[in-house]
Amino acid sequence: MRFRRVILLFLLCMAGSAHADPERPPDIVLKGSISGADNQTYRALPFEVPSGIGRITIAFHYTGREQHTTIDLGLFDHERFRGWSGGNKARFTLSETDATPSYLPGPIGAGAWALQLGIPNIRKDAHSDYEADIWFDKVDATPAVSAFSDAPLKTGPAWYRGDLHMHTAQSDGECASQSGRNIPCPLFKTVEAAAARGLDFIAISDHNATSQFNEERELQPYFDRLLLIPGREITTFYGHANVLGPTGFIDFRLGGRETPDFNTMLTRIAALGGIVSLNHPNSPSGEICMGCGWSAPNTDYSRVQAIEVVNGGLTAALGGLVESSISGIPFWEALLNKGYRLTAIGGSDNHNGPSTKPPVVGVPVTAVYADSLSDRDILNAIRKGRVFVDAAGATTSVLELTSGRAMMGETIRVRARERVPFTVHVAGVLGNVISIVEDGQKIAPLGDATIGFADERKSFVLRFDGKRHWLRADVRDAIGRLVLIGNPIYVNF
Repeated sequence: MRFRRVILLFLLCMAGSAHADPERPPDIVLKGSISGADNQTYRALPFEVPSGIGRITIAFHYTGREQHTTIDLGLFDHERFRGWSGGNKARFTLSETDATPSYLPGPIGAGAWALQLGIPNIRKDAHSDYEADIWFDKVDATPAVSAFSDAPLKTGPAWYRGDLHMHTAQSDGECASQSGRNIPCPLFKTVEAAAARGLDFIAISDHNATSQFNEERELQPYFDRLLLIPGREITTFYGHANVLGPTGFIDFRLGGRETPDFNTMLTRIAALGGIVSLNHPNSPSGEICMGCGWSAPNTDYSRVQAIEVVNGGLTAALGGLVESSISGIPFWEALLNKGYRLTAIGGSDNHNGPSTKPPVVGVPVTAVYADSLSDRDILNAIRKGRVFVDAAGATTSVLELTSGRAMMGETIRVRARERVPFTVHVAGVLGNVISIVEDGQKIAPLGDATIGFADERKSFVLRFDGKRHWLRADVRDAIGRLVLIGNPIYVNF
């Protein structure tokens, strides 16, 4: 048994030796060597952290492993101990909100830091060269690929499906404990539920919090088929808005000295590279749901990227009704009619990760056509409007509206009286009906709108007047209830 533990430790050390460099050259390189005289000693490698740094990443490698040389790693900042990973990690990162397990998140203060080496074993006649590569990222720098992973979880363009609105113990999520008591629900239970539903990505959006990000950094390597996108629900007295992408602090005190209006907040979010979705914007506000409806004065909707048109919690409260006067759909359509380009998305608003009672994780599903499964590409695709919403949470459905090379979210230029061909591609919704919506009104350009095949394309032609319009395709069931909600192709926007 002891021998197996030794072998396991050796394998962990070997696995940790892989050197994964970020794309750019390191800001600092620390090189040196040790010999047999350094056996069972410690060595500090000091380095200077400049001001304005928000994240430090360190990669370490050394020679002599074939002779069983071992070098352990730890870190001290200018004031305190920040962690010890021993020999099990060759690369780690830490910021104010999150850190690689073994290390403590917290402010990255300017001054003298030290990478601490421990040398538990080097043979008397051995020699080892080491190198520590250190990268500094400015405060609020946008990750090149993803916040919690160095590379996309999947590559290549595809429909990736996820849930963009959910809550855990880091705010007001609750679930049953082992003994059946109602307790703050651990974040990993929500991640487990999303993985079990076969989702590709989720954004845990706890209210105003950033504490969830440290847990997500720990969980992402294990859940290597489920992308964890940083999210939070900015919760104000004038409405709720999801911010997707950034991990830095965003002042949610709308109407206060630091954030006098929502447009000030939008400036901050844009600087962080984030996108904004207004959540359940048509909900009534009051004692039942405090600040739930969107009423922030003078909102510049040209700087908002998305509207949550289907909210799982609101749908459940309405007995499963997706469309209503208080759903996000009429709010979204009114803004489209004013000339704003806003992407329709959905979110479960789940507050009980493993629960099978609505709102359930992954209902609705937001399907995003992205170039890869990474923060960068998922968020860019949402910005572009390459999205449809499956209200029932299916992970196999498809809804695509195209006109020539233009797809959902894109603009076509059309002259007066010009006839324009469109094609709707649907899959996984056999027996339902395609519905076409122009400027918020249903039209019937299809002779037969019933979906007769598991995978089907239907085409139609429309004549336009040279003015601004938007056109989208939905799918409804046999009694007219929304199943899939598409995003528009924009005409002359």
